[in-house]
Amino acid sequence: MPTIMVDGLEAGSLGRLLQLSSASLPVGAFAYSDGLERLVWDGVIQNAGDLLTWLDDHLRYGPIRVEAAILRRVYEGAQTGDEAVQVIWDSWVSASRESEELRQQSRDMGRALWRIYQTLADTRAGGRVPENFVTAYALVAMDWRIPLPAATYAYLHSWANNLVTAGVKLVPLGQLAGQELLWQLQGVLADATAAALSMEDDDLCAWGTGLALASMRHETQYSRLFRS
Repeated sequence: MPTIMVDGLEAGSLGRLLQLSSASLPVGAFAYSDGLERLVWDGVIQNAGDLLTWLDDHLRYGPIRVEAAILRRVYEGAQTGDEAVQVIWDSWVSASRESEELRQQSRDMGRALWRIYQTLADTRAGGRVPENFVTAYALVAMDWRIPLPAATYAYLHSWANNLVTAGVKLVPLGQLAGQELLWQLQGVLADATAAALSMEDDDLCAWGTGLALASMRHETQYSRLFRS
């Protein structure tokens, strides 16, 4: 069969990327709001503008930006067969989670993705199962021959899409307002991708105090739609 290219990306890789980053991928992302539910409850986020500011700040300064940088390190470690690098950064991600909800979210989504990957790849190979979602995502993206820049951008876009979807339900917002938010985030998503691909180890820091406090308060919130 002839190889079909789509703007420099092989069609098969593009298809695997779309599947990996799809909102329909059954990893349970829809059940989590990354503290957004608590922020709406507390009145911190009341409209589309508030949500845009929150997402923009997190892509520029928050933990998701660092996650994308870890994605790169795990991906490159897998390329060279360096399992020690993969374990180090997987453990680093676990240690950086500031609440039990955030740790559980990362673990549950990571295990779900790994099960999907093993089923689709028809493999039950031994070895260490990645503990966190971003680690599993990086390993799957590398194995599926998805180029690192595309995988990184898709990871960030999938995160933003999930939180916009949660915001549509929680604030609430209309569906069109949600699409406008995603449209407005395109520039900062590109900037966050570029930063993740060039960030040095000493630059791996984030300002996520608001997220950590919201997540901790969400654990004891009386009424909840989401698990985080």
